[in-house]
Amino acid sequence: MNSYELNLDGLVGPTHNYAGLSYGNIASTSHTAAASNPKEAAKQGLQKMKALSDAGFKQGILLPHERPAIWALKALGFTGSDAQILEKAQKTDPTLLSAVASASCMWTANAATVSPSADTQDGKLHFTAANLNAKFHRSIEHDTTSRMLQSIFADERYFAHHPALPAIASFGDEGAANHTRFCTDYGQAGVELFVYGQSGFNLAAPAPQRYPARQTLEASQAIARLHGLADKNVVFAQQNPAVIDAGVFHNDVIAVGNGNVLFYHQEAFLDTEQMLDELNRKLVGSELIAVCVPSEQVSVSDAVRSYLFNSQLLSNNDGSMTLIVPAECREISSVSDYLDQLVAMSDNPINEVKVFDLKQSMNNGGGPACLRLRIALNKTELAAMHQGTLMTDALYMRLNKWIDMHYRDRLVQADLADPQLLIESRTALDELTQITRVGSIYPFQR
Repeated sequence: MNSYELNLDGLVGPTHNYAGLSYGNIASTSHTAAASNPKEAAKQGLQKMKALSDAGFKQGILLPHERPAIWALKALGFTGSDAQILEKAQKTDPTLLSAVASASCMWTANAATVSPSADTQDGKLHFTAANLNAKFHRSIEHDTTSRMLQSIFADERYFAHHPALPAIASFGDEGAANHTRFCTDYGQAGVELFVYGQSGFNLAAPAPQRYPARQTLEASQAIARLHGLADKNVVFAQQNPAVIDAGVFHNDVIAVGNGNVLFYHQEAFLDTEQMLDELNRKLVGSELIAVCVPSEQVSVSDAVRSYLFNSQLLSNNDGSMTLIVPAECREISSVSDYLDQLVAMSDNPINEVKVFDLKQSMNNGGGPACLRLRIALNKTELAAMHQGTLMTDALYMRLNKWIDMHYRDRLVQADLADPQLLIESRTALDELTQITRVGSIYPFQR
């Protein structure tokens, strides 16, 4: 049976702004209060989606969430009309208003963890929405994320959905940004690598000291149980606490994998050799190809600044792989030089690098890998999912027109209190649900 990797990219929302809300994410905090361009951000992401679709990769979209989230402000005690609530929030706590207006759901690598049917005991494709409880602005995402995924993957014969884990630090879950699946073929049983920053319960275990670890061992173990994964299909590994303290807030900022290839930085993991050995033992049908980037060639600092590892690693029909990188990778000499060396190597299948301008997302702390949720599925499952979110020429053209009609080209923090922005956003999202035919997934629609 034919099988594929589907990438669902987050379409950047109308309230894309630079609030610097993500402590531990250096790119995010370094651009605090800068003016953003939501229209450009949405088009940059959309252009990447279309280019990959045109290249033959399976590509779709996930929709932006309702922002500003008036319902979240009401839950925190703000009352009155929508306009009054926005005004009160701006006067009381502008940072809070920025949080409920964040377009962070664009980074769909954090939307959920996905286990394909080839790995699960019940033979279904499993989804668990991430609780994202480390950051308030992201912790309010999982309800809408769940409704959206349940709408797109609705057929209970093939798809199983789980609610987010308990929203406490011990079960902090950041989704697929800390999860990578290795396999010989997308339709064959694989091994799922869960990377965590620290243990939630064993406080004596290694942990970062400067920045918080957002993924716990206990959360990763819980998701593996919920998805019905056998021990032979799972590896748990700890990220190096030192790189978390250097600004590597998710594993996908220091490593990326696909098929039987792991592309990672020398300092990415706490016990690298043990992890590689276990991955290789559990990978059926092929040997793991581990491509290690030495610190002497690319420092952790340059890896973070360039987002070299926050790239997409995609399989081509001829068995080769393409690395999708942000333009910043060609602006930092150590990284650019390494990429030239990488494609010249004969000991791994990565033989092409494609560069995309994602400056608007990058300035807020998210590169190509942050923008997409990977889903391995077979031909039957692909046909059973909702087709309205899959990229086509017609959808691309319609989304471009939709962005032109509804998005602003400049946004600063003071604009978030503008009642008209809320109206613009809701109008745009209501129309988008009609374009994609996903149904009433937003609070304002119910």
